[in-house]
Amino acid sequence: MLADCGAGSIDVKVFWEHWEERNIAHYWEPYRRYRDICELSLAETFAHFAINGPSRLIERYFDAFPRLALFPDVAPTLEQLAKRYRLAVVSNIDDDLLAATPLGRAFDLVCTAERAIGYKPDGSLFRYLIAHAGCGRDEILHSGQSQFTDMVGGKPLGLTIAWINRRSVALHPSVPKPDYVFSDVASLLGLVA
Repeated sequence: MLADCGAGSIDVKVFWEHWEERNIAHYWEPYRRYRDICELSLAETFAHFAINGPSRLIERYFDAFPRLALFPDVAPTLEQLAKRYRLAVVSNIDDDLLAATPLGRAFDLVCTAERAIGYKPDGSLFRYLIAHAGCGRDEILHSGQSQFTDMVGGKPLGLTIAWINRRSVALHPSVPKPDYVFSDVASLLGLVA
């Protein structure tokens, strides 16, 4: 997208982080589809970096969902966990995008922003999880990688949170501390054992 807009010199990581910050900011607003938030955030990020580009380029991001790959430890870990526990996927996306993502397995419970009519940071998506989990909140272990959505939304509701911090980023001072911090999903097996 950046190259097509003549902005190939912009640091992709910096660009993506700004775009993601804008997404998270919009999660706090009245509900709108993830697709719409992503497009709005892309327009705002283009403006922030003074890039002249159409926000409809966000379709390339959505088109990539079927080609996304899991980290190597995810599938075997989920397979082991599924032998003893019910598994839920909790995602800030629309149902069609989740369906297009090659997760490699079915889940006992699917929680999307579309179904919850809200997102993780304000707790809407976690309240949906709690309401549909079929167990008490004290029996739920949520693992996620985004401190600004997973911890901010889940900790105030009393959920036990394992932060999967693959990039070893520092916890922002405004974010509630997770109960556990792991560098990979496979570490969950030792925790639940």
